Amino acid sequence: MTRQQHSTALKQIVELVAQEGTDAMAAAFATLLEIGMKLEREQVLGAAAYERSDTRRGYANGYKPKTLATRAGRISLRVPKARGVEFFPSALEKGVRSERALKAAIAEMYVKGISTRKVNDVMRELCGFDVSSSQVSRATAELDEELQAWRTRPIGQVTYLILDARYEKVRHGGTVVDCAILTAIGVLPNGTRSVLGTSCSLSEAEVHWRAFLESLIARGMHGIRMSVSDDHAGLRAAREALFPGTPWQRCQFHLAQNAMAYVPRMTMRREVGENLRTIFNAADREEAERRLMIAVNAYQDSAPKLAAWMEANLPEGFTVFALPPRHRRRLRTTNSLEGLHKEIKRRTRVAALFPNEAAVERLISAILCEVDEDWSTGRVYLNLEPV
Repeated sequence: MTRQQHSTALKQIVELVAQEGTDAMAAAFATLLEIGMKLEREQVLGAAAYERSDTRRGYANGYKPKTLATRAGRISLRVPKARGVEFFPSALEKGVRSERALKAAIAEMYVKGISTRKVNDVMRELCGFDVSSSQVSRATAELDEELQAWRTRPIGQVTYLILDARYEKVRHGGTVVDCAILTAIGVLPNGTRSVLGTSCSLSEAEVHWRAFLESLIARGMHGIRMSVSDDHAGLRAAREALFPGTPWQRCQFHLAQNAMAYVPRMTMRREVGENLRTIFNAADREEAERRLMIAVNAYQDSAPKLAAWMEANLPEGFTVFALPPRHRRRLRTTNSLEGLHKEIKRRTRVAALFPNEAAVERLISAILCEVDEDWSTGRVYLNLEPV
């Protein structure tokens, strides 16, 4: 579009709104959006319509109609197409991957007639219209291809590996079950974080954790200096089988939570918590072990089960002392992954109940894919340069 064409179109928009008032906002918005999409197509093609240019990368290929639900009302658009180059107007990417996945999950419930409270109202609020099964199929097929490419991308060297799981409610075999979402993040040699992958399984049994970790290895993950996780039996067995000899840091936060199960009286909990913090905040492993023995001796009579548990389990949280002090705070727990879980929960609670495993894996993959892209272009998480 030429500058004169832009000026004429904008003048017409102003006149339309001036004459018709707010009733014309939808039409005005449609015109502005079409102008923006045409300009974007020209930038992608490297040339304006009918322009001869050495920088041209493709050609305009007409338009396709599209109805869009907006706050100003439903508008009809002519969406520009291109050939010879991949193009889709960014203005129409209202949903980033996670929003598209959430819509697909809720739409799938709606189409399948699942009795979810106010699902029709939610669907209208998110999409602005009812959906058909064919629309859901098209949306999910496109999204699944994109997310599968992300889930199977090569990994490479990972310095620190952090593992954890959370649960979502999913329909399976005619009943509602808690489905385990296995997630792995890593600190890469350049100090940035990466979401390595995620998997939807029916439990945290060894067979599921082993399959997930094997998939990461098959994608090229190597060079792990230490892994961090909770002490779930299935994860422990899989980790020991696939990463023998690799140092393991048991999450100190989970250790502190586990310890409370062995405290005989509620009135002792605060004191035990303070002692655990004192142990974990020691300057080095030797000092942590000294403080641990003091606590074990102190509880021999008043809480013998707690004393025995602390002596047997707390040293598994001391592996981090072998790392440089500047790395310890961020690697002594799985808190960096717990933060992701909070974001996932914030998004998945809109759906509440997923129609199948594919739907929940789609949404969580979309969320994590977006997080991974932010991390890859963000600041360094850990300085891994030698001191």
